[in-house]
Amino acid sequence: MPNLSKKRAEALHKSGIHSPDDLFMLFPIRYIDKTQIRSIASLSGSGETATVVGRVQSIHEIGYGRKKRLEVILEDDSGTLKGVWFRGASYFKKLFKEKMPVSFFGTVKLYGHALSMAHPEVETLETTGETRNLQRIVSVYPGSKHMSKAFITHNLIHSWVNHTLEKKQSTEFIPPDLLNKYQLPERNSAFRMIHNPENLSEPPKAMKRFKYEELLLFEMSMARIKQVYLDPKPGPRFEISGGKTSRFFNELLPFELTNGQKSALSEIKQDLRSGNQMHRLVQGDVGSGKTIVAIGAILLALDNGYQAVFMAPTEILAEQHYHTLSNFLKNLNVNIRLLTGRQKSRLRTDILTSIEAGHCDIIVGTHAVIQEKVRFHKLGLAVVDEQHRFGVKQRADILAKGEAPHLLVMSATPIPRSLAMSLYSDLDISVVKGLPAGRIPVKTAIRTERKRKEIYRFVEKNIREGGQVYVVFPLVDESEAMDLKDATMGYEKLKKHFPDAAVGLLHGQMKSDEKETIMNRFHLGEIDILVSTTVIEVGVDVPNANVMIIEHAERFGLSQLHQLRGRIGRGNRQSYCILLPGERITETGRIRLNKMVETDDGFEIAEADLKLRGPGDFLGTKQSGLPDFRYADIVEDQDILRNAKRDAWHLIQSDPELQLEKHENLKRVFQPYFKERSEYFGLG
Repeated sequence: MPNLSKKRAEALHKSGIHSPDDLFMLFPIRYIDKTQIRSIASLSGSGETATVVGRVQSIHEIGYGRKKRLEVILEDDSGTLKGVWFRGASYFKKLFKEKMPVSFFGTVKLYGHALSMAHPEVETLETTGETRNLQRIVSVYPGSKHMSKAFITHNLIHSWVNHTLEKKQSTEFIPPDLLNKYQLPERNSAFRMIHNPENLSEPPKAMKRFKYEELLLFEMSMARIKQVYLDPKPGPRFEISGGKTSRFFNELLPFELTNGQKSALSEIKQDLRSGNQMHRLVQGDVGSGKTIVAIGAILLALDNGYQAVFMAPTEILAEQHYHTLSNFLKNLNVNIRLLTGRQKSRLRTDILTSIEAGHCDIIVGTHAVIQEKVRFHKLGLAVVDEQHRFGVKQRADILAKGEAPHLLVMSATPIPRSLAMSLYSDLDISVVKGLPAGRIPVKTAIRTERKRKEIYRFVEKNIREGGQVYVVFPLVDESEAMDLKDATMGYEKLKKHFPDAAVGLLHGQMKSDEKETIMNRFHLGEIDILVSTTVIEVGVDVPNANVMIIEHAERFGLSQLHQLRGRIGRGNRQSYCILLPGERITETGRIRLNKMVETDDGFEIAEADLKLRGPGDFLGTKQSGLPDFRYADIVEDQDILRNAKRDAWHLIQSDPELQLEKHENLKRVFQPYFKERSEYFGLG
């Protein structure tokens, strides 16, 4: 490539550009429209950008040393304009000669009565009539510190891109019927439209093609992963729905099911009776009653002679589910065992023997339940809670534990439709809307530091009336040490301020049994105020706790604030969530807190959070399986995503190995992409 020195090649390499294909895919970040040449007299000098053409009237160097500047007066038939260079004056002085025809492009300012451009882009011309090459759209490319040091300008990048485009053609791999369906340009045309657009309407058309291409490959990989590793096989057919199921819902359940719960249960029953393996996600807001839905599926498994396993991401959550299931099912003669990684070997051996012999009906545990030593007698159903914390690999592992057991996945983190479409491509989705009857909505308010005394008076009154209080501190810079320091200081201050109250402290560096002891004491009412870090976000249910104060609330994500708020409002008292931001709060922080006051709908909050933070930050974990899309934005490009998903799944179902002649090029591109995705999930 022209002007590609060793130093520049190294700079490109450090900037992630290793091949001609990488250059193709380095898209401009913006465009400068030079298609209109303006007369000098038509310029207002209010800061507009413009191209002007004229002859050099005069060249002057003014000042000395560092303060030296170059002034060049350009004249056309209508007036004059001054070009000024504060840097590189000597270099530019050599470029100009009087009466030389040139073009200036830049931002026009008015100084006194004179129009001026600082550091305009300059092109020398044969004649002032030679304007054909000037009237164009200029592509501006992203830079890097490495490029800057090697003097790689966007003009130089553009010349390299054009050189490469002339030498190397890109192979089209999207089938013609799909290109025609959405009127997408072919790959080579799209590259030309991105790098050398004839007008400003071309880049968005080309960009749509590259977004579709990216999403199509991703959705094809999800469809193929499902087909190869997770595809529903003929599953156990659950015919009987009497026995324990009937007794639980008709006699033992102390409340009426919500419409959302009834709807989800109906969809699950349909799956379990179909004879095909169920792959279903139940999404519900905090406190919407998803556990009851899971119990319905578990009891159906038991009534049909199968075991069920309930997997949670943390020990504290596994223990919570174990206690919840034990309480709900205590009158049904059901054997429930808890399996975690920290149990003593004698107890563990006893549990494993019981599972293998079929004496244990329900196994609740962490990922310990999918380890090799765990052998089920007859596994018919796997329930996975807080799905976004487990990858596809764990789902595949748990399904290998029986003969095509049914899979029910639960998430208490409301996930917007756009994300669910991508993340859970292999799952059918049920949404549990609405809160159980009698649940009193939590009142949320933002209060400033000036109101702290009033807040503490309110806390005192609440404790006197028998209520309990959470005070939550944020995780600072992802550091447990900083996190602990904040919470510990808060704990000490609250103990001094409330000498008559029992104040407890809970944080992530405590051992599991210490955490459990503190939570049990809080649950039993022995602790009035629990100072905590975000470890209470999931898995803790204390109906009597009805006040939550969130310190530095602006540091939390919206969904996290909503999850925390979900820890209160579980009893029959009115509950209050008080958001206490720090003094320096950003505009985004303010929007988040106001949204918390406006609504308690988790799905609405999740949509707002996704828009504010973007998919990567919203999920907060790489193991979610969502790639860093280069061009597509799954929030903004939902229509393209929807189309790409439908087309991808049709392609994989109709031609799984891409053997058809029309899919030959697609196969060449897709195979390495799919290999990478499979390895990413630990499935390759």
